[in-house]
Amino acid sequence: MRGAGIQKSDFTETGVGCIHYGQIHTHYGTWADETLSFVNPEFAARLRKAHSGDLVIATTSEDDEAVAKAVAWLGDEDVAISTDAYIFRHTINPKYVSYFFQTEYFQSQKKPHITGTKVRRISGESLAKIRIPVPSDEEQERIVSILDKFDALVNDLSSGLPAEIRARRQQYEHYRDRLLTFREAA
Repeated sequence: MRGAGIQKSDFTETGVGCIHYGQIHTHYGTWADETLSFVNPEFAARLRKAHSGDLVIATTSEDDEAVAKAVAWLGDEDVAISTDAYIFRHTINPKYVSYFFQTEYFQSQKKPHITGTKVRRISGESLAKIRIPVPSDEEQERIVSILDKFDALVNDLSSGLPAEIRARRQQYEHYRDRLLTFREAA
């Protein structure tokens, strides 16, 4: 399903959560349970909605790799989506599907279906041709658990690599200051 148009001027401080396709490229990671933006309820009533567990897919980009970037919507409320985004409703583990959309296997399958020159896009019909390997529910959960841990290790600012880098920087500054502090000659 493709959403109706949401312009950035339609955003409000509160209201119904919405995901603009451009934000999939700039703000969202593998999954989200809160939206960055909102629209008023009357406007939202005219838009298509993603339900919890759906994949929201940006269908346009300026480069092939970002075409069909996806975010699994895991929020409690339905969320409005913009034009140039599709909703993939399925029965697969939502994070598993979203992680799959980041793989080389997915990239190689979508590449022949991308059209356009300056703005690159993929159609819903083309997306429907992409084969998604679907292991058992338990295996999907195992894969998601491992990938979530790696994601936290790489991206979580309070743990993982960013925290380790911050700790090493503090350690470096401490030893630098100690090594370069001299007693004054009497």
